[in-house]
Amino acid sequence: MTLLIVRHAHAGVRREWNGDDRLRPLSDRGQRQAESLGRTLATYEPKRLFTSPAVRCRQTLEPLGRATGLDIVDDDRLFESPTRGDIESLVDDAERRRTIVLSSHGDVVPALLHELVDRGMTHDDRLVWQKACTWVVDYDKRDGWGRASYLTPPRGR
Repeated sequence: MTLLIVRHAHAGVRREWNGDDRLRPLSDRGQRQAESLGRTLATYEPKRLFTSPAVRCRQTLEPLGRATGLDIVDDDRLFESPTRGDIESLVDDAERRRTIVLSSHGDVVPALLHELVDRGMTHDDRLVWQKACTWVVDYDKRDGWGRASYLTPPRGR
């Protein structure tokens, strides 16, 4: 099984957005990043796509959903400011599934990564989580969480 953890693509500047931040969409640059991510992540043949209910996270996965024909499922645990229990249950759920993609935010991604390290994940790269990046984490039911690799964000220009 492979877990793909995606930080949403570029969505402009939060303080310049008027209105409910859950509704903030991707910028033009973010849309281009999402298209590139869709092509790249489709090669992993994901079986399920989960996203924060924030528009920018869903939009990040829409090209992947189109490429794979998979529905994108909202999961409130992937929204900003998750509890420790949210993070633990997301990782528990990931252990029971085949290749899945999680699209989330700049506070959720590091929380997931640190939980995975606590459960045995190893990595060569520094733990970073730029917008539109992806962490690819291998899991084996017998050996647990294995090596993780970092996919740099697509340029989106």
